[in-house]
Amino acid sequence: MNVTYGFQATLTAEPGMGDQLVDLLLTGLDEGSPGASEHCVVYLVSRSSSDPDVVHVTEGWTSEEAHHRIFAGEAAQAIVARIDGLLATESTYTDHVPVRGKAAF
Repeated sequence: MNVTYGFQATLTAEPGMGDQLVDLLLTGLDEGSPGASEHCVVYLVSRSSSDPDVVHVTEGWTSEEAHHRIFAGEAAQAIVARIDGLLATESTYTDHVPVRGKAAF
């Protein structure tokens, strides 16, 4: 599948809550969660090397429409609701159109 829509989000957890934020974001890969969708081609959670409470999420989707449809669902909204309680600041998002790359985990 081709990736035609993506974004990167930067989330800053309350002090000392970075591990909990990472664990919660990784549940996005569980069966029935947004990252497990066939339309989610890239779901990468990473941390700042200098601040363990700063977490980055990079996602690549088959379409923007698919992303919005799946994130409107109950599973995604449950994760989003739990994330809000861990954040120290408002998250920042950068939309992008992936061109080409590689991911091997």
